[in-house]
Amino acid sequence: MIKYLVLLPALLLSGCFDDPSELKAFMAKVQADTGNEIEPMPAVPKFNHFDYSAQSERSPFVAPEPEAIQEKLQQMTGCLSPDPRRRKQPLEKYSLADLSMRGTLGELGITWALVQASDASLHRVAVGGYMGLYHGRITQVTQESVTVVELIPDGAGCWLERESVVSIVESEG
Repeated sequence: MIKYLVLLPALLLSGCFDDPSELKAFMAKVQADTGNEIEPMPAVPKFNHFDYSAQSERSPFVAPEPEAIQEKLQQMTGCLSPDPRRRKQPLEKYSLADLSMRGTLGELGITWALVQASDASLHRVAVGGYMGLYHGRITQVTQESVTVVELIPDGAGCWLERESVVSIVESEG
């Protein structure tokens, strides 16, 4: 058995000492067919200089004057708008289509809805909470659904209310 183990590497290495003439012929053919020329670089087009002629306008790299901001805010007074100082809640990064109601919990007259997001995370929400991309305020929680009033921009700087319902989804299996 030991004789065979000693002879095995010798037999395997004997294949390495084969005639390399075929390999040398292939390398010679490739070297003969390969050219050493490099294509010249394309010509660089001439740069046309453009004179900036809007020095009288506000620079896009400088913050606007406070007066201009106040003027824009005064135009929007009296309109319905979301509170920009309110801290966003976790479910406000999902659209309502990506949220599904899975059940309810209740204690001392408070009903919470269990809402599952598209990433399979489960959240507990109640009336007064927020969910959805459009500043959706939860106005009602029942055993079957969660009613949300969203604020949709109207394009003129004001916002419109839209009521949406997220209904309960029966679990699969």
